[in-house]
Amino acid sequence: MLTDCLPRRGRSLSVPSLLLCALALLAPARSALAAPVEIKLGTLAPKGSAWDVLIKEMGQKWDELSGGRVKLKVFPGGVLGNESDMIRKMRTGMINAAALTAVGLHDITPEPQVISVPLMIESYDELDYVMSRVQGDLESSITAKGYVVLAWSEVGFVNFFSTRSFTTVDTAKDAKLFAWEGDPGAVEAWKAGGFKPVVLASTDIVPSLQTGLIDTVATAPLYALTARIHNKANKMLDLRWAVLNGATVVKKETWDQVPEELRPKLLELSHAYGRRLALDVRKQNEEAIATMKQQGLQIIKAEDPKGWRDAAARANQVVRGKVVPVAIYDRVQKIRDEFRAGGATAPAAAPPAGNQPGQSPASHTTGNQISHPGANPAAAKAPAHGSRKK
Repeated sequence: MLTDCLPRRGRSLSVPSLLLCALALLAPARSALAAPVEIKLGTLAPKGSAWDVLIKEMGQKWDELSGGRVKLKVFPGGVLGNESDMIRKMRTGMINAAALTAVGLHDITPEPQVISVPLMIESYDELDYVMSRVQGDLESSITAKGYVVLAWSEVGFVNFFSTRSFTTVDTAKDAKLFAWEGDPGAVEAWKAGGFKPVVLASTDIVPSLQTGLIDTVATAPLYALTARIHNKANKMLDLRWAVLNGATVVKKETWDQVPEELRPKLLELSHAYGRRLALDVRKQNEEAIATMKQQGLQIIKAEDPKGWRDAAARANQVVRGKVVPVAIYDRVQKIRDEFRAGGATAPAAAPPAGNQPGQSPASHTTGNQISHPGANPAAAKAPAHGSRKK
């Protein structure tokens, strides 16, 4: 106790006591001068892209909120390798965090990839409704593996970009389709769907398009634009094959080094930025299509909806159980069907961080939606998450 260091009448302090008092008095100063916690984060997001810009902005806000005690250093553009490489680097301590797609998260735990199952989710309303009900469980599965979810994010709805022009599954069967390295279950699912996957690291997509090793990539329009995929694969099938989301995660052992009183505040800020990023990306995916059309992108109308549904069903027979655990697959499908049946509404959005007056979320309107028997037309036309009244 510091009160023991106060002089008292008729009592003097011994030399050891004086030393202990000096150390006690210096302790707060040493704590104040402690080195800040530096979190090194890797991402495939191209430098200058919407994802890169907002993650770095979030890091600046962290710095301000923590008074310089927490720093975020971002390594964009895949400079640290593909997502599997980043996860290996997190495990060995070379970096502490990563912004990953659901495919990359599969290397940590398979549950989050359920959102990106072919034709499982076909609108942002469905996505928001499903995530509002399973997000906690998905985060728990990640936490159990030693990571903390800072924010959920989106890449967007995936379309097929190709050097070829195909409209049906039958005409797409000879396409050399990029498949993520390190996900053999997904490769098997592509094959079951009638496709010919070519397994590559995600960082090899553009060079492989240029050499002809692949000629087709399933990706979101904004990523196709920022990575310049459309320069070679200049035909886009107007079909939402899947939605690709992801999360920014940090090693729990690193997060535990952040001062305890700061963690809830930083998490709240991160969640708000994740939501803001999702809404921005939804709008920018639409803008990306318009921009690429001006640069020569051809939009190919998908034909034979039943053929595409059947291909997805064949692929998902493999996905269910081999890529995504059966329990979470069935639960998400049930929740989605509940939404399509009607009477369900997505939750209202929390205000995004830094939202400007007049800024509003955008619904994804480009892309052919495959209708499903029993789907509720009213639900399909519902406003996007964030535009509903509370």
